[in-house]
Amino acid sequence: MQQRKSFKVAFTLAVAASLWCAPPLQAQEPAGSLTWSKDPASHCEFVSPASLTSGPTYWIGACPDNKAFGPGMLRRRDGDRAGPAFYGDMRAGVPVIGVIDDEGYRVGRFKDGDIGGDAELEPQVRLDAFRAAAKAAREVAGLYAKQGNAASSRHYETVAQQLDEQIE
Repeated sequence: MQQRKSFKVAFTLAVAASLWCAPPLQAQEPAGSLTWSKDPASHCEFVSPASLTSGPTYWIGACPDNKAFGPGMLRRRDGDRAGPAFYGDMRAGVPVIGVIDDEGYRVGRFKDGDIGGDAELEPQVRLDAFRAAAKAAREVAGLYAKQGNAASSRHYETVAQQLDEQIE
């Protein structure tokens, strides 16, 4: 009987100690910790990868429920100058996978607020990112073509071809 009581006390103390030492649930990164931005013209909402840096950023692509969605482009602009661009796939306003083009490519999945932060990128992820980026550039080219902007359409077709060349 005494042995059973000692076991219960030890068990209770072990459980209490493990709960006391466990990190609080709030210590985990909350889902809402992402910083949201709005396209200044369309007011479409999105999370901009950190590599695009801060500044006015525009979304070219679908925007159901006022959130960037599917293949498209986030382009930062500084006055009349085009800044870096993200080409890739978005889900409910959050980047999934793609490429940031800023005098070189940053490639991969969206993680920890940016694209391509992994030191060693798996070859399949690299291929998938460039495929998503090329598809996004073609989507942008098509949207400009529908608007009658042939010069921008041609430009983004060329971008898509350059992204395709990174796969080969």
